[in-house]
Amino acid sequence: MPQTRVAVVGSANMDLVGTASALPRPWETVLGSDFVMLPGGKGANQAVAAVRAGASGVFLGAIGSDAFGVTLKARITAAGVDTGHLRVVYGPSGVALVMVGGAGEHAILVTPGANDAFTGLTEGELTAVRKADVLVAQLEVPVETVTAAALAARSAGTRVVLNAAPARPVPAELLAATDLLVVNETEAQALTGRGSDEPAALLELVPRAVLTLGGAGAWYVARDRPAVHVPAVKVDVVDSTAAGDAFTAALAVAWGEGRDLVEAVHWAAAAGAACVRKLGASVALPLRAEIDELFSRPA
Repeated sequence: MPQTRVAVVGSANMDLVGTASALPRPWETVLGSDFVMLPGGKGANQAVAAVRAGASGVFLGAIGSDAFGVTLKARITAAGVDTGHLRVVYGPSGVALVMVGGAGEHAILVTPGANDAFTGLTEGELTAVRKADVLVAQLEVPVETVTAAALAARSAGTRVVLNAAPARPVPAELLAATDLLVVNETEAQALTGRGSDEPAALLELVPRAVLTLGGAGAWYVARDRPAVHVPAVKVDVVDSTAAGDAFTAALAVAWGEGRDLVEAVHWAAAAGAACVRKLGASVALPLRAEIDELFSRPA
């Protein structure tokens, strides 16, 4: 099977992760237990996850000129991702402050830093998009950049997977260039104004979509077939921080390999489940063998 080529346009952050038995409420201070500093950001996570799932991956984004930026590039490159187009912008890198509770729940505050300066794609960056089998993008970088990448992909026949996270307005031009939309309940509500009980509402925007529901699984909807519910793979949850990134990347890899999209969603669900068994974002992203093991587990 030829190796799927995935181009990821998105954010890179340094994740500062602290754990506690319970998350603090507003105005409250709680005593934590552990702390780790790890590379993250939805774009970098999905690029690393795609490579670990078996693809070749190129990451297009921006890091700062600070020490975090040096570490981010080194870690992303060490994971096997092509960072030849990764920009260095004077100033701070993006940072995510992540708090993880005893049940694996989390709260995240992100300061974009260099990610906000990732604008005006170069010809080299556009060429990397056009050469890919699948483009994966999110909304933690300027939406104009994501739109430009999606239009370049569409012109070259590259499939476009848009993970519309975090929830924010998405221009019609970007939706028109999207082949597969991936959203959670909050993001779906922001786009359609309707709840998770109406996943087909997403088809008013794009030809096919996946609505993720955490422990309740996911819905796959498409204009050419009935809606399909894919159950979650049951595992012990340690940290759910990067589960969505593992899911989206695995979905893109499987689709790029030619799998039927319903099967691809099942494989992506296994990737998300494999991810939540470990603490941290990028370090928890599963290898292909881990995904295959959960995918083949009897229901």
